[in-house]
Amino acid sequence: MQKDQSSSTPSTPSAGRVRQRRRSQEAPFETSKVNGGNLLVNDQNKYKSMLIRAYSSLWMIGGFALIIYMGHLYIWAMVVVIQIFMAKELFSLLRKAHEDSHLPGFWLLNWHFFFMAVLFVYGRILSQQLVNTVTSDKVLYQLVSGLIKYQMAICYFLYIIGFMWFILTLKKKMYKYQFGQYAWTHMILIVVFTQSAFTVASIFEGIFWFLLPVSLVAINDIAAYFFGFFFGKTPLIKLSPKKTWEGFIGASVTTMLSAFMLANVMGRYQWLTCPREDLSTGWLYCDPGYLYKPEIFSLAGWLPEWFPWKEVSVLPVQWHALCLGLFASIIAPFGGFFASGFKRAFKLKDFGDSIPGHGGITDRMDCQMVMAVFVYIYHQSFVIPQSYSVEVILDQILRNLSYEEQRALYTKLGQIFLERRFG
Repeated sequence: MQKDQSSSTPSTPSAGRVRQRRRSQEAPFETSKVNGGNLLVNDQNKYKSMLIRAYSSLWMIGGFALIIYMGHLYIWAMVVVIQIFMAKELFSLLRKAHEDSHLPGFWLLNWHFFFMAVLFVYGRILSQQLVNTVTSDKVLYQLVSGLIKYQMAICYFLYIIGFMWFILTLKKKMYKYQFGQYAWTHMILIVVFTQSAFTVASIFEGIFWFLLPVSLVAINDIAAYFFGFFFGKTPLIKLSPKKTWEGFIGASVTTMLSAFMLANVMGRYQWLTCPREDLSTGWLYCDPGYLYKPEIFSLAGWLPEWFPWKEVSVLPVQWHALCLGLFASIIAPFGGFFASGFKRAFKLKDFGDSIPGHGGITDRMDCQMVMAVFVYIYHQSFVIPQSYSVEVILDQILRNLSYEEQRALYTKLGQIFLERRFG
């Protein structure tokens, strides 16, 4: 007993000294974090990471520009590919190899729900464009019209098949894991398809309403990175240790200026401003509308006489672009903050490693998801005229009436015009 006491007594001070040494070693680390040790300005490898990031960005920008040039259908295909990568990254987030080895086919069930959602969402959004594409072929038109009419029922039965599949694959002692994955799958589908539905709807309203918001979010992200890289000193938010007030403010000013100037450039091309009413890839011709017709403002009295420009041409859509720029610079970054908090909750650095220097596809889409929903709502609320137009009524006729009903309506309208003409 004495030996035990004597042997245990000296160990206590030594353990205390060890704990003190550990605390003394940890203290500077905590202090450095509080003082901004994670800021880009203090990152020793920042130039290497910047080069990797810049190289990847050039490849993405080049590929993106090519797809924009190819048109609406290819942009939609790009959105679907992005969705697949996002779903893959998010499906993998909470999966466990040990449990999955006992659940053959469970991964396939996730993708069954994913492609059911693809059919449901895009079937609803692009039904009119699909009808307009096949109008010239009567047989194909009737087939497509039938599919559109019963599309909701088809998607429902596909969902029921997945639901029954899930119930039949439940295994004892794995119920909690399986139901957790089932709920996680549905949450992923809501997150991924909510924003993409608004994105695709905006694309077919005119590439302008897709390209400008996407560009503004990218510009804001790049500007925030560079301003934080060279001038960042004051931490912005704890969820993202490398975000700084200097980067946030500098990016906001840059984004607002870019929004005003880019809208003037993009608004002068019919390829970007005309809506696409079918699924073809041909060139577009349309009346651009008042939003894209320049207005001349005189600068006399505002600037010195030696200034070379006496007037400036402004498109009305540029004022709308300022609203998009304001949202992209102040609100959209909170999508990135949300993603940062989510990753911290699951102790992740990135959602994936698909893009060198950037992380996964989901890491690039966090702010875009917030922006896409806002752009569609803003466009429908403040840009499109609220009164009924010929295009809106015609869209409802083609969407909701069968071929025979459309012919009957055409005949009836002809009779009404004849009665008014001779009556």
